[in-house]
Parts: sequence; structure tokens; C-alpha cells
Amino acid sequence: MAERPYLDALMAGAPPGAAVLDLGCGAGEPIAGHLIGEGFRVTGIDTAPAMIGICRERFPGHDWRIADMRGLDLGRQFDAIAAWDSFFHLTGPDQRAMFGVFARHLRPGGGLLFTAGPAEGEAIGDMFGDPLFHYSLDPGEYDLLLRRAGFAVEQYREKDADCGDHTVWLARRL
Repeated sequence: MAERPYLDALMAGAPPGAAVLDLGCGAGEPIAGHLIGEGFRVTGIDTAPAMIGICRERFPGHDWRIADMRGLDLGRQFDAIAAWDSFFHLTGPDQRAMFGVFARHLRPGGGLLFTAGPAEGEAIGDMFGDPLFHYSLDPGEYDLLLRRAGFAVEQYREKDADCGDHTVWLARRL
């Protein structure tokens, strides 16, 4: 599993059974499935009812919710947040607003893991024959937004060849 080193770094030092918020969880694989396998409690958020239904079948006993990550307010904090291959489907303004959502849902010392593009821009990909929107801010702007929201960047890897050319951010809330 190519994402494993990042997930291990995200959860480093987390207590057994730590609570993780998976934003844009999809069908729960591979991110939520790995975290659950490691003994963490996952709350998964996705806008697709079919994906949440799959998660509920695959991983009963965890919290799966149909919701939009934009403006999310669950009224609680988590030990970690993962937004793997989901955050970059938001527009630039929506991404900028997400840093408040991240901070509101993350305990001090908690980790934030997300994927983005390597440079500012928009691209339209393809998923099963349907267009799929991707947007990225400039890495310098992500760094600034993280610092302003009370995060310290622990890792930034641009186009990690060992992880499917993902550009990965790992930050910790101060």
C-alpha cells in the first residue's frame, strides 16, 4: 500500500483507538480500511450515499455520514484528519475555507494529511467516462494557509514517485 508511510506518519504518537476523520472517504479503501485495521476509530464523510453505504457494510461499528466537507461542523475534535484524493476536488475558494474546518475538527497535536496538486491550476480528469474536476493552489499558499490556521508542516512531498505521483502534505496542529 503506497499510502502507508504517510498514514503511519499521520498516526505517529496517537493513542490506541484514536479518532480519525476521513474527509471524502469514498468506499473506505484504502485509507479508512488501513486505519481501522490499525485499531483506530474512523468517522467517514462523503457526499455520495452509495459510497457511505459501502462503508457501512464493510466497516460496521464506525461512523459513516453523508455530508459535504465544506462548512462541516461535527461539534467535536479528532486526533487526525485525512483528506486523501478528495480535497483537490474543491474549487480554490472552497479549499481556502477548509483550513478553518480542519482546525475546528482537530485537537492540538493532531495530524492533518491531504493531497493536492504540485502547482496552482485546474484540470479536468476522467472517472469511468465522466469528467472529474481537480484544482490546486500554489504550494506557497497552502503553506501560508496552514500556518495561519495554526498548523506546522511536517512533510511536503511533490509528485512522490513511490506513491503514485501524489503531492502530499502532512501538518500538525499547534
